[in-house]
Amino acid sequence: MTSALREEICRIGASLFARGYVHATAGNISVRTDDGYLITPTDACLGNLDPAKLAFVNADGDQVSGDRASKTLALHRKIYGSDPDARCVIHTHSTHLVALTLSWVWSQDDILPPITPYYVMKVGHVPLIPYHRPGDPAVGTLVAARISAMRNKGTPIRAVMLDRLGPNVWHTSPANASAVLEELEETARLYLLARPQALSDGQLEELRTHFGAHW
Repeated sequence: MTSALREEICRIGASLFARGYVHATAGNISVRTDDGYLITPTDACLGNLDPAKLAFVNADGDQVSGDRASKTLALHRKIYGSDPDARCVIHTHSTHLVALTLSWVWSQDDILPPITPYYVMKVGHVPLIPYHRPGDPAVGTLVAARISAMRNKGTPIRAVMLDRLGPNVWHTSPANASAVLEELEETARLYLLARPQALSDGQLEELRTHFGAHW
């Protein structure tokens, strides 16, 4: 299983890099295993990952093998600790999402309005996390608090946006987390291009009723 997960992380990383979701050595991917975490190494290019060099960190946060783990592991562990269904976390510096925070987000609680049905169904609410330097441990505390607050409201989230840095998304597998990221970035691109109106309350209620959307 671990070998397959290593290959899957590398496949997702290469796909994201090839399509411009990440560049240079930006971004990272982790997966929660039964006994710890696999995560891309610090300063690694996601387009050229070596399965054998992925960092393995035990459940206590101690590195066991591989190259030095990404400094964002602390944030990823906070997400895993806050959402028991999360099995993969992906962080990128996706262009349109970062551009959105440099210009104008819809609100602090929702960086984008609900403009397409698949954004509502597949992504849901995405709050903005105020700017902190990369690796600041305070970010993990803020993200964990947001996850808990949104779950208590009955609108669980699977993504947050770090101001000026990029999104963190999570889901039950690398493929599912990647799909959330792609839908989120594409919605940001559409919004910056067209500035469309949000779906109406009636349209949102239809998505809740027919598809169980959490909005």
